[in-house]
Amino acid sequence: MPPFDAILFDFDGVLADSEGVHFECWTEILSPLGIPLSWDSYCASCIGITDRDMLEVLCRQKSPPHDIEDLWTHYPRKKALFREKALANPPIPPATRELVASLAHLKLAVVSSSGRAEVEPVLEKANIRRYFEVLVTGESVERRKPAPDPYLLAASLLAVQNPLVVEDSEAGEASGRAAGFHVLRLASPYELPERVLSTLTPWE
Repeated sequence: MPPFDAILFDFDGVLADSEGVHFECWTEILSPLGIPLSWDSYCASCIGITDRDMLEVLCRQKSPPHDIEDLWTHYPRKKALFREKALANPPIPPATRELVASLAHLKLAVVSSSGRAEVEPVLEKANIRRYFEVLVTGESVERRKPAPDPYLLAASLLAVQNPLVVEDSEAGEASGRAAGFHVLRLASPYELPERVLSTLTPWE
């Protein structure tokens, strides 16, 4: 395998320890509507997909099913709540910030199913936005993860052919592999620095 010519990072659960923040926001929004959401069910069904797809999953779990369009009207409030919480305390570990800065000689991109308004301000607040040449978010493509389109778009914009994809979810891993790229799967964002450096070291 030739050396990687770029690194494409997922955001939630990879660069940012933000799934807990998303969960808190959704719980605050959904509980008054009578839609329970446990941490286990969130981890099992809601990570790595778009917020709309997540709400569709929750609607189908209700009997009778909840109206997706009614739930979707609450989405702007969830986005605002996440932005408020994430900017107050950016969930990007210090070691991750150091890692990204140390990789400034490589082409870097963020590839996320979350909205740009949820991703970019957090990167800026953590002072690492400038290291990412490309930012692909949920609005960037018609077909999102697990389709290959987000990673293919990022590679095209960077003009690279053999990027390393770093993911934490089944949908994200499937997206990267469908694009034909090597995927490094993480169990925790706190694994990121060591796992990325150990993957890159043989090629240095």
